[in-house]
Amino acid sequence: MKIRTYAEMIVGTLLMAVAINFFFEPVEMVPGGFTGLAIILQHLTGRVIPGGIPVWMGNIFLNIPLILIAIKVRGWAFMRRTLAASVLFSLWLFLIPQIDFANGNLFLIAVFGGAFMGVGLGLVFLGKATTGGTDTVAALFQKLMPQVSVARILPYLDGAIILLAMFLIGIEVSLYAVITVVLSGRIADEIITGSKNACCAYIISEKKAEIANEIMNGLNRGVTQLSGTGMYTGSEKPVLFCAISPRETVALKDLVFQIDEKAFLIMSDAREVRGEGFMEYSREEL
Repeated sequence: MKIRTYAEMIVGTLLMAVAINFFFEPVEMVPGGFTGLAIILQHLTGRVIPGGIPVWMGNIFLNIPLILIAIKVRGWAFMRRTLAASVLFSLWLFLIPQIDFANGNLFLIAVFGGAFMGVGLGLVFLGKATTGGTDTVAALFQKLMPQVSVARILPYLDGAIILLAMFLIGIEVSLYAVITVVLSGRIADEIITGSKNACCAYIISEKKAEIANEIMNGLNRGVTQLSGTGMYTGSEKPVLFCAISPRETVALKDLVFQIDEKAFLIMSDAREVRGEGFMEYSREEL
């Protein structure tokens, strides 16, 4: 598990650095984050220092105080991975050359840069780390709001940085940066939760025993009977509950209605299911 975690961080930070050096930095597009602040800093210092302060260096200087705060709030166990990811990210920014990969086409930069950034962010988050900056700020907020994923908090923080870039760098390039932030946030969120998606099914039927038996033996899924009461009739209405993978939804619907055409079925998405038959819990993820 540790090997996989660090592999995700290495590949994730590499893809993020590619997004910065191949797409965003050549046109001074600010994709939010402390890296975006570092691009703004490079732009401002370029007036007094040839080339300005390099993005990789600005990224390190901006992250040091934040990481120290986060270590105190989230603890060393969480932040040791973030520290490693932050160092890796800055190292990739230093090693990867700056190439205007899209020849200044802002739309292509926003789309492909956002895609690289989103995949990279998602992989880093899967490794239970951040690359510092607004990622870490979002992780601190997420500690207060555990029901909200880090990837959903990020666009609001990045939006504030993009707004700053509108005044300091330019409106057009910053508006394209909004596309980047939305796209990268969605892709990162899908990577974090997509591999863990499952479906929940609630079934009310007079033939509950037959349906439960078929689910357990035919789909090899566990079933739980919940107590329910029909408020209109006042009669007892036992509810069957089970968790299945998305690819089993069609099979479950066919199974239920072949047994009872009058069955009442509710199916909903589940962001994450842990336990037997699904993703196993591991203390390495803490």
